[in-house]
Amino acid sequence: MPSDSLILGFDTSAAHCAAVLLSGDVVLAARHEDMAKGQAERLMPLLEEVLAEGGVDWSDLVALGVGIGPGNFTGVRISVSAARGLALGLGIPAVGVSLLDALAFGSNGPVLACLDARRGAAYLQRHGYGDPAPFLASLDALPDLAAPGLVCVGTIADQVADLIGARHVPAVYAPASAIARIAVRRAVRPDERPAPLYLRSADAAPPRDVPPVILP
Repeated sequence: MPSDSLILGFDTSAAHCAAVLLSGDVVLAARHEDMAKGQAERLMPLLEEVLAEGGVDWSDLVALGVGIGPGNFTGVRISVSAARGLALGLGIPAVGVSLLDALAFGSNGPVLACLDARRGAAYLQRHGYGDPAPFLASLDALPDLAAPGLVCVGTIADQVADLIGARHVPAVYAPASAIARIAVRRAVRPDERPAPLYLRSADAAPPRDVPPVILP
C-alpha cells in the first residue's frame, strides 16, 4: 500500500470498543472506550467520530483492519460482521488480525502474548520462538513456554510471567493501533474476508424446560 494510505482499524473482541485511523505510520485519530456490553450500538458511531476527527470520509479509506479474537464471542462477531459489511459496501479489503498478534506487534525478541480466557485459562501465542499457533491452556497446567529473554504481554501477562518465570511488559501499541498497523503490512486477496478466531467452544446451556409437544 502507498505510505500515506488511510487505514481504519477497530476491535470489540474484549471489554472495549476501540478504533484508530492510520495514515502510513501516523495516527490521525483514536478512540478506546472500556465497556462490558453495548459494543453493537456504539461501534458505528465511534467509527464515524474517528473519521470526523481525522477529517476524512469513508470513501477515503483504502482498507480496514479488524480484530478477530480470540475473546468475547459476541464482541468478535460484532466487529467481524461490521468489517465484512463495510468492505463490501466500500469496495475495499478488510484484514482480519488476531488480538494475540496485535499484542506482540512491535516487540523485540521472544514474546508470549497472553489473554484472559476466564475460568482459570489463558489464550496464548508464541512470537519469535516455538510453534506460533495460538492455543488455549489452563493456568494450572501450562506447557513449557520458557525461552531466553522471554517477555509476556497482554491482559494477564503478569500472572503468566510469574508462573513460568519470565518478565512481563506492556504492549507497544494499543489493540486497534496494532491492528491497523498489521493490516497495512498484510497482502490480502480482494475476495478474502475476515473470520472469527475461536479457540474455545461457545458456552451454550441446554434449555431447562421440556419443549412443547407438537401435535400432528
